[in-house]
Amino acid sequence: MVRIRLRRVGLKKQPSYRIVVVNQRTARSGEYIENIGHHNPRTEPSTDVLDEERALYWLSVGAQPSDAVSSIMRRTGTLERFERMRKGEALETLLQEAAAAKASAAPVSQKTRRPSPAAGQGRKAAAAAAEEAAS
Repeated sequence: MVRIRLRRVGLKKQPSYRIVVVNQRTARSGEYIENIGHHNPRTEPSTDVLDEERALYWLSVGAQPSDAVSSIMRRTGTLERFERMRKGEALETLLQEAAAAKASAAPVSQKTRRPSPAAGQGRKAAAAAAEEAAS
C-alpha cells in the first residue's frame, strides 16, 4: 500500500519534515517515491508547503495519508478539495483555488521558536568552558 507520510530531516533537536509518498513497509528515513512538500513545526505558525497537484493525484490513485499528514492536508484545505474533486469538480478549478489561497495566506516568519546556537555557543562548548574554569 502506498502512504503519504512525514520523513524527518534536520539536525538533532531541530526537526523538519518532508511530506513524501512511500511504500508502507519502508523505514521512516528510507527510500521514497516522490517528495510532495515539507513541514516545519519550529516556525510560528508552523510552515506547511504542499504541491497540491501531486497530492491530489496520489490521493486519487489510492495513497493513504498518515494521521499527521491528514492534519496538515486539512489545514491547507487539500482534503476538502480532494472530496470536491471526487464529486466531479474540475482539477484546474481546484488548483487555481489552491494557488489563490496560498497567495492570500499570511506570511510565515522564517525565525524559529528555538534558534540554533551560534558557533562556539553550543552545549559542548559551554561544558568545556565550565570544565576549564573548574580546573
